[in-house]
Formats: sequence, C-alpha cells, structure tokens
Amino acid sequence: MNIVLLEPEIPSNTGNIGRTCHATGSVLHLIRPLGFSVDDKALKRAGLDYWHDLDVRYYDSYEDFLEKNGSNIELYFATTKAEKTYADASYSENTYIMFGKESAGIPEEILIENKAACIRIPMIGDTRSLNLSNSAAIILYEALRQHDFEGLNTKGSLHRLKWKE
Repeated sequence: MNIVLLEPEIPSNTGNIGRTCHATGSVLHLIRPLGFSVDDKALKRAGLDYWHDLDVRYYDSYEDFLEKNGSNIELYFATTKAEKTYADASYSENTYIMFGKESAGIPEEILIENKAACIRIPMIGDTRSLNLSNSAAIILYEALRQHDFEGLNTKGSLHRLKWKE
C-alpha cells in the first residue's frame, strides 16, 4: 500500500504516519512543500527509530508525483468533502491513498477531477476532521484488512505468561 501526503505541515503527524507505514510495509510519499525539515526532531521522535528504514519518496509537486507514478495508478483521495466512505472502496494491493495538508485538505481543483475516488471517514455533527495520522491509519488498515492483512503478523504473544488453551 501507499500513503501520499500532499504538503504536510505538522512533523509529528508525518512521523506517526511514517511509523504506521513502516509497521505495515507501506510506502510513504511526501509531496512538497513540506511545512518542516525532514531533520525535524518532532518528526524523528514520532517516527521513533524506524525513519531510517522507511521507504519514503519525495516529489516537488502533485504533477511530479503523477508523472513519476503513472497517471493510471489506483489513487484514492481522503477528504471530508466526499460522498462515499472509505469502507465503500475496494483497494488493490498497490493502492495509493492521498491526504491533504492539515490546515486545508486536498485542493478542490484536484477533488473535482476525481469525484469517484474521493472517500471520507464518517463523523457526527459538525466535527471538522480527525487528526491526520489517525485518519491515515484508519483507512490504511481497512485497505490491509481487505487483503487479509497479508504479510503482517496477525497473532501476538504475551511476554511473561502464555495464553490459556
């Protein structure tokens, strides 16, 4: 799977998303401008010691991202403005899920051209949005669930004790 952040602004959100990408074997795509330096301490703290092992790719613009990844990729756009939910989508193993910057989301010029690929997380009332890293995790794990969490550890174990049979 692939998570795409369009002009992210908050380093700790990006670090948390990077950690989630590392835990799931997903690729993190960052589209500039970034609202922080990739050397930012908050980014590294949130990403813990996984950042150096993360498959992270950088792009100069949305157009650069499309050019380098092909215009026929399966790309979903996570937005509070969508008419369907993330659970309505069918994700391929090579899906890209794009999230916009924290303060403004994905530009409407992009959304209007991709209505069928716009998805949302349901919320009550006038809640404006969820935290970006939480939103990325919710949708990414739905995509992974649709593929039976292939390649991921699905069973845990206790550290000191054993589960009773």
